[in-house]
Parts: sequence; structure tokens; C-alpha cells
Amino acid sequence: MTEKEIRELIAARLGIKTLNKMQMLMATAVGRSILLLSPTGSGKTVAFAMALLKRLGSPSGNVQAVVIAPTRELAMQIGEVISKVAVGYRVLTFYGGHSMRDEAASLSVTPDVIVATPGRLLDHRNRHQIDLRSVRTAVLDEYDKSLELGFADEMRQIVRAMGRLKTLILTSATRLKEYPEYLNPSEVTCLDFTKKDVDEDKDEDSRPSVEKLRMVSWQKDKLQALEELVNSLENGGGTMVFVNHRESAERVYKHLRSLGFPAGLYHGGLEQRDREDALEMFNNGSTAILVTTDLGARGLDIIEAKNVIHYHIPVGEEMWTHRNGRVGRLGGHDGRVFIITAESEEDIPQWIEWDRDYHPHPALEPIQSKISTLYFNIGRREKISRGDIVGFLTHKGGLNGTDIGRIALRDHCALVAVNSAKADEALRRLAGEKIKNKRVKLSLKK
Repeated sequence: MTEKEIRELIAARLGIKTLNKMQMLMATAVGRSILLLSPTGSGKTVAFAMALLKRLGSPSGNVQAVVIAPTRELAMQIGEVISKVAVGYRVLTFYGGHSMRDEAASLSVTPDVIVATPGRLLDHRNRHQIDLRSVRTAVLDEYDKSLELGFADEMRQIVRAMGRLKTLILTSATRLKEYPEYLNPSEVTCLDFTKKDVDEDKDEDSRPSVEKLRMVSWQKDKLQALEELVNSLENGGGTMVFVNHRESAERVYKHLRSLGFPAGLYHGGLEQRDREDALEMFNNGSTAILVTTDLGARGLDIIEAKNVIHYHIPVGEEMWTHRNGRVGRLGGHDGRVFIITAESEEDIPQWIEWDRDYHPHPALEPIQSKISTLYFNIGRREKISRGDIVGFLTHKGGLNGTDIGRIALRDHCALVAVNSAKADEALRRLAGEKIKNKRVKLSLKK
């Protein structure tokens, strides 16, 4: 596939008409080993997707490319992106917490591209359900995060199994302290954007900006301060509230919900399905606030993050950077970062800086949500497509195309964003109806 064809696909299928400097350099990078260092949210997925597509040959009945991601959520998101732009190729996504039987069945036709978490891919390989010897291009995305999660051995085994590998791409949000033994430093093409603006070619005035603001909590318990802060934020765009512990995330989330705010919850103690739903409902606008631990600071494709709130001071400078990377220039729009400090809090690290103090006033249009999420109990395994869902909602549910937003299609279910004002009426009309001769149960996702 030529670079021009790839750019046209990305523009048509992803709506990205202008690439940033990092993506353009990645599209033309050459070499057996390519190391891409770039902050969270800078568009690395599109960058390595372009490099991968450029190296794909015609469909041959063999696995040509593999992308390894450290988390299930990231694997799913990468799979969605590559599936949209790899027109004419078979793309499969594998991850833990997902039916191994369904995945094995999907391998009855060999895919051209596999996106997977390390453990699940190695499991398929050890069961002789996947042959990796034909792989020519491999991507180890968020490599530093994979190391942090203890996947060094799995990645080593996977790379060694790729006997015909021609191009290995590693991406990382931070500089590597040491290279893996299968990446010869003397042969590496390194694109380092850890200290550069990925859009440095833009005029200074046209770059989105991030303002950092400090708010003082006059009580040791910061809930009251958080309430006042959230009440001061204007509606529009998403807000991420970062805490340091799962228990704190639960407490903050329940407090915001009790006040009537459309908040979601994301941390490692939740079931996988609940985590996936929380991310989707934040991305589709059903929940305008996401309360999360540092699990949500990196390795996830989160859109519309207009505000980041540090409820707790992060545990280190690196995490401060990752959290802040969720908003502002890396997301392509202006944003604000808030740090709440208690009056009694001492020894605030020097790397935490702010532009000015913030004194909240009630917003004229406070945070709310005009989007609801409909849950369908059938998905792609039941041969349902996004087009089928749109047709079902418009022809039988009384919705217009403009009333329908993001559609997250999964194996046995789908989450669909719709206009809240019309959600209840649509549910009433669709009760007992069939989609492609299959009876479907719909409910409003809370």
C-alpha cells in the first residue's frame, strides 16, 4: 500500500486529514528496528498503523503483522483503528478476559494482522493455534508499560518466534533505560519526541495550550474542594479526576454521583467488562467525568479530555506527566490541569508547578450529559454490524442519524450513544423488535 493510499484511508476512515510531524516521520521511517518515543495521547497508534500498512503485502493466508499492547483496553482500541484502515485485510484482536473458544474459532481463517496482549498471544501460540514464523512486521506498543506490568519474558518469546521478522517497531511514552537484547542499539532508527512538541511545525498562536491551576482545600478531606471545583467547570468536553488508590476512587465517584454529576469509575479492581464500559461511556459522552486511578493515565485512547484534576498528588514526576498528557496539546485542544492541595499538605514536589491559584465560582452551564448509552445484547458474533444497528434505530426506533453517536460493537453486545431526550421513547418503540431476524434486548446503560 502506498503512502498516498494510506493517507487517504486515514482521512476517510478516521477523519484525520492533517498528520502531525511525528506521524509523518513515522510513515517514512526505515530500518529493521524503529524506536518511537512520544508522550501519551500524541497519536502513536496512527503513526505505527501507517508504518504497518506500508509494509503489508497482498493477503496470503499467513499472519503478516502483529501488534502487542500491554492492556486489554489498549489492544481493543488499536484493533478498532487498524480494522478501519486495513481495508481488504483480516484483522483479529485477542486479549484476556475474552472467550478463548471464540478466539480459537476465529482463527479458522488465518488473519493478516493480529493485535493482542502478550499473555494471550503466547497462549495461542503455545496451543499451536497461531504460527508466528510468517510475521514480517511487529509492533510492541507502550513497551515501557509492558515492562512495568512484567511482560518482558512474554515479549521476548514472541519476538523469538518470528523467524522472518523484517521490521520491529517499539513505542514508548518514556525513554528506555536499557534496550531489549533483540533490539540492537546500533541498528535502531530512533524518533524521540519526549522533549519535543509533536506539532512543533505549527505557529505558536495556533497550538492548543494547557493552563495549570492550583486550588487549596482548607480541609484535609478534599471532597468539598472537589465539589466546588467541579461545580465551577463549564459543560463541554470531558474531565478526568485522578486519585492514588482504588478505595479513594470509589469514594470520590460515589460522592460525585450523589451530587447528580454524570460520573464514571475506572480502576484495576473492577471487572474487565465494567472497565471497558466506563471508558466507552466517557468517550461517547454519557459520563462527562471519569474518576480513575493512574491506570487511566496512559495506554488508553481517551478522547475529549478537556480537564484533568489531580485530587491526589501523583506518586512521581513521570505519572504527573502521564496524567497531564490526557489534556491539552496532546489531545489537540486547549485544556486545563488542576491540582488540589490541602492546606496541611507539606513537601509538595518541585516538579509540580502551576501558573496561578484557582478560586472557583459556580458555572453558568454546569457539567451535564445530553447523551445516553443503549445496551444491545447481541454483537458481531451474531453477525450484527454498525450499519445494522443504525438502520434498526432509525427505521424502528424513530431516531434520526444525528441522534446516534459512537457505536462500540463487541463480540456479543454493543453500546450505542444516543440523544438522551429520545432514549426512552426509542426503547419503548423497540421493545420486542428484531434486528436481522434476531430478537434483541435493549436497556439503558446506567
